[in-house]
Amino acid sequence: MLRIHFGPDDLGRVRLTPGPDPLAEAALSLPVLQNRWMGGIALDGWRQRTQRGLSPLMRPLLELAPADMGEYLPEAFLHAEDGATTLGECLESVWALPQKVWTAELECALDHRPVPQWFGDLHTADRPAARTVDQAFRSYYDTALAPYWSQVTACVQADRTRRIRTAAEQGVEHLLATLHPTVRWESPVLHVPCMHKEGFHRDFHDVHLAGRGLTLTPSFFWPHPTARAHSADDEAPIDLCYPVALDLTAYQTALAGPAGRGSGDLARLTALLGRTRARVLDAAAAGGSTAQLARRAGISPASASEHATVLREAGLVTTRRNGPSVHHTLTPLGQALLNGVT
Repeated sequence: MLRIHFGPDDLGRVRLTPGPDPLAEAALSLPVLQNRWMGGIALDGWRQRTQRGLSPLMRPLLELAPADMGEYLPEAFLHAEDGATTLGECLESVWALPQKVWTAELECALDHRPVPQWFGDLHTADRPAARTVDQAFRSYYDTALAPYWSQVTACVQADRTRRIRTAAEQGVEHLLATLHPTVRWESPVLHVPCMHKEGFHRDFHDVHLAGRGLTLTPSFFWPHPTARAHSADDEAPIDLCYPVALDLTAYQTALAGPAGRGSGDLARLTALLGRTRARVLDAAAAGGSTAQLARRAGISPASASEHATVLREAGLVTTRRNGPSVHHTLTPLGQALLNGVT
């Protein structure tokens, strides 16, 4: 059990990440892909479809993130810079990390398990190794995550909205107390189970935040809460990754795959929402900016913005601002409505 001790000011330094990290989700899904025990039957369909789609290009990732939950997951691929929302942006932030991070990363990995030669090359700025991993992640994401990304994003955003409301209405302590059934808040200490090969570890480890802060990171694929400290920066916030999908229905809804709606399906949706609004809702299934929604729906950006606002107020679309632009994704309700027309 990891015991995270909060000081007088630490509750004010708890933050939620703005949305799902595509690179982190890809890395966290790799052990789940290789180990049926992780996620169990809820992920069986996704696991089987993804395993059939694996290519030799992706094989290095299976060594990078092994099957056991207690194994070391490379930290560099789990924390994209703020503002990175696409896989490409996340990978760019990884390759721009300073060498001290890669050195600390390799030392942590060697403490936990033997590593292949190319893994060491990756951490010494070897360009061919980095190129191999970059291409493997891009290929794997296209196979394992891209078909479901709008649903995964909607699931994470719905959880984030709920957590923010909890913190605003009932306080940060209640947010921590209700984070996950296995996480326990006993002021001023947050108790988080540590996972090792033999299951939940019985030893206790104490971490004092001392002003560092705590970042709450919702994850769709990782099935258990996991706290991590930055290996190269003792003053960086502790990251607490927790699962947002807690039951079979949540997984099945998000991993149903693209609906593949035809003209007849959209005709039925049109009867409910109107022609243009139905097209905007359909366009939001893949996620995107207002301009992207407008282009897919064949309307002006102003019209797309107006319809996205109505859909958001109806609980069908969620909108997140990223600098000067906004990003629209479906909520679970919006996804269920689209799935319901097929």
